[in-house]
Amino acid sequence: MTRILLTVVLLISVISVKAQIEQFKCTPEWVQKIEKIAPAKAEVQPQKTRKVLIFDRFTGFDHWVIPHTSQVIKVLGQKTGAYEVRITKDVFCFEKNNLQNYDAVVLNSACSIGPRRDLILDCLDIDTSMDDEEKKVKAAELEANLINFVKKGGGLMVTHGAIVMQNNSMPFSEMVGGSFDYHPRQQEISLELCDPNHPLAKAFEGKPFVHVDEPYLFNKAYDQKNFKPLLYMDTDKLEGKRKPIEDNIRYVSWIKKHGKGRVFYVSPSHNAQSFEDERLLKFYLDGAQYVLGDLKCDDSPIDL
Repeated sequence: MTRILLTVVLLISVISVKAQIEQFKCTPEWVQKIEKIAPAKAEVQPQKTRKVLIFDRFTGFDHWVIPHTSQVIKVLGQKTGAYEVRITKDVFCFEKNNLQNYDAVVLNSACSIGPRRDLILDCLDIDTSMDDEEKKVKAAELEANLINFVKKGGGLMVTHGAIVMQNNSMPFSEMVGGSFDYHPRQQEISLELCDPNHPLAKAFEGKPFVHVDEPYLFNKAYDQKNFKPLLYMDTDKLEGKRKPIEDNIRYVSWIKKHGKGRVFYVSPSHNAQSFEDERLLKFYLDGAQYVLGDLKCDDSPIDL
């Protein structure tokens, strides 16, 4: 009886998710809805044209919100004039001569396959012009190119599942601020403001952001907390944890310096309907302007 009940619950869950995806498809009408509620003006008007490259290819989990997120980031730039966007799934976008054409890169839920967790190598696997050793060398080169792009002053925005992109790479983890550990089941989460007075918290007007999401938990470089946290959740309130969590305050969004560059990690959101809240749209826009170097703010690491 217990197995039958569990099967029924899982079936209902799958049907519910499919219905949700169908209702919130990334249609022109949905994009127009976002255009209407998106901020009309950027917090800072750039002194020159800013160019942003969005990489939204995945080889692991297919986050259905990927096309929505790319369009949201594009709309925010177009409507406010804060930046121009190019969207690509070509892993060779991480070649040095291509990266030099951009002020910032957005990794949009670029989730890799486990257990290897190397999306760049995943993408190269289908390249028949290289043998296995050549693919490994090229994958390491492309990852290093991205890391050096940020170190030398470029911006990097990492949304939701993209923290898993190179999940077993410590240099990537140190750049982003952490790696993916796991997440309990999708549920309603209250995201609290670490500092309501911080410029990047302005979007939330001093109030928590409550939505349905996957509550991501992190490891590797996250333990160093070498970042300025923006949003956190109380894990004591989460359901479905695999193990006890000693520190109940877990951060889900932060900014940080990496060399001369700037990084913005934003876990919200797993679901497209979260973007129908204008507060999240402004948060994304302000974060993008931070990594572009236009919105200046305190990004000093947290005091442990």
